[in-house]
Order: sequence, then C-alpha cells, then structure tokens
Amino acid sequence: MPSLPRIQRRRTRDATGGVARPADRRASELSAEGLTWIHLDDPTHEEAQELAQRFGWHPLDVEDVMSSRERPKVDDYADEGYLFVVLHFPVYDKRARRLNAGELDIFLGPDYLVTLPNVELLPVTRLFARASEDEELRRRIFSKGSGRLLYEILDDLFDYCFPILDKIGHKLRSLEEDVFEGRSEEVVRDISDVKQEIISYRKIIRPERATLRTLERAVERFLPEELELYFDDIVDAAERIWDQLDNYKEVVEALEDTNESVIAHRQNDVLRVLTVFSVILLPLTLITGIFGMNVDFPGFATREAWWGVIGGMFATLLILLGFFRYKRFF
Repeated sequence: MPSLPRIQRRRTRDATGGVARPADRRASELSAEGLTWIHLDDPTHEEAQELAQRFGWHPLDVEDVMSSRERPKVDDYADEGYLFVVLHFPVYDKRARRLNAGELDIFLGPDYLVTLPNVELLPVTRLFARASEDEELRRRIFSKGSGRLLYEILDDLFDYCFPILDKIGHKLRSLEEDVFEGRSEEVVRDISDVKQEIISYRKIIRPERATLRTLERAVERFLPEELELYFDDIVDAAERIWDQLDNYKEVVEALEDTNESVIAHRQNDVLRVLTVFSVILLPLTLITGIFGMNVDFPGFATREAWWGVIGGMFATLLILLGFFRYKRFF
C-alpha cells in the first residue's frame, strides 16, 4: 500500500528496549526480549487514538479499527515499518444461536504487536493469560520476534475454528439419523439452522483466504529466515476449513433434498390411502343410493332384500380391496 502522509510522532522506550507503557490504561501489556504485546478487547476511540499516537499509526487505521464493517485486508506501511491486518473469525452468539464474525485488528511492528478484537476471542485471551503467568513460555514466543508471536496467535485462532466445524458435522450426522427415523417434519427447522451456520462460516472464511496469502508475503520481514514457512501452515489451515465447509454445504443440501423427498413420500402414502378409501366408498354409496330410493323393486321391504343388498355391498368391498392389494396400492 502506498505511504500516506501523516504527522510523525516520537516513540519513547523503556530501559529494556521495549515500548514504554502509558499510565491509566485499560489495555493489557506484556514485554520480554525487546518485544511488547498489547491486547485490548473492543477499544474505544480514545484508546485507539492513544495507541496510534504512541506507535505512530495512520489516522485511517484508527477509523478502520472503529469501523464495524471492515473486510479482511493487509495494509503494508513499509516506510513506517508496520503492518495493519484485519481478520475475521467465527464467534458463536448464544443469544441469537448463530455464528457471527468476530473482527481482529492487528498492528505488527518490528518490536511490538497490538491485537484489538471487537469481541472477546478466547484463544487470544487464553494465550495472553498463559504468557502472563508462564515466564518461560513468554520468553520462548517473544524471543523469535513479532512475526513469530503473530503466528502463535493465528495458529491458536485457527485451531479454535476446527471444533466449531466438528460441532457442525455432529449436527449433520444427528439430522441424518432423525430424517430416516421418521422425524422429518421436526428437523426442518434444525436443517435450516445448520445451513445458516455453514453459510455464515463460509462468508467469514471466503475473503480470509486471499488475505492470509497476502499476509504470508508481507510478514516475511518480521520473521527469521528459518521461520518463513510457518505462515504457510496458517494458509493450509484456512484451506482445510474451506474444503470442509464445501463438503458440509453439499451434505446439508443433499440432506435437505432427502428430507423433502421423505416428507413428500409420506404425503403421497397418505393421499394414496385416502384415494383407495374414496374409490371403495364410491360404489357402496351408489348401491345405497339406488336401493334407498322410495320405489318398489323386487323384494322391496323384505328381510331377504335387505340382506341381499348388504351382501352385495360386502362382496363389492372385498373385490375392491383385493384389486387394490393386488396392484400394491397399499
């Protein structure tokens, strides 16, 4: 991305070589091996502005951080020496019972990493907590530079995506069993919910794939040579997720078609039974209509005539039932 003009601001450094920590901040901050990691959930405009002044970010990046509709992207400010990255990850909303996109804004510099998710992303929160409590872990992941730390964060985030895929796969298997166990009408809504989850997941991952390839190239200058292949693993994980979502999309569409076929087949069975009864009752109604007329006929008003009519109706019933049974109508 071309460099944009902006006011240059000096950065203060502490005695260890890391970026100095401002007072009275809500952000969590870790420093080790000359590298600083700042993590802040859902930052306010004032907090984003403060960080921008501290690290010298472009004002447009602050606007992107505060925007709720930013697409995944990588902006490379080569002259300023930092990357601005926007990525999306699936977050399950328990109240709405659907998958939403959680945005993670990342600022990557040679001696700092700032992560600003708009909602809590548990893998990032847990990694930050582990690094805070485990000095050996902090030293290990901070000693290889900001690019390696970013890889650790993205690796945990994409690992967290696979259990969500597993849950979707489990739902699909359960729905398949329900369809063939006679609960087709009950699972129509469940199929729709799973289909919506797959669509939402695909909308999150689709633009992510190209962004990760761009990030793989842009982040190389923040990585030692022996670690340049690490981000290829992240790209492979995104591709595996996409392939799995493609499979699930085909499965849920086939399952939906199968469920509709099962429902239609059962409706046809009901209609066939009703048709058989209608056809059987038609000649019986005709017989009762003819002999129910108020006219004299042979044997009128005799017991023998009544039994004769009943016998004829019963014989007609047996003949029609035998015919439909022979034709396998029921």
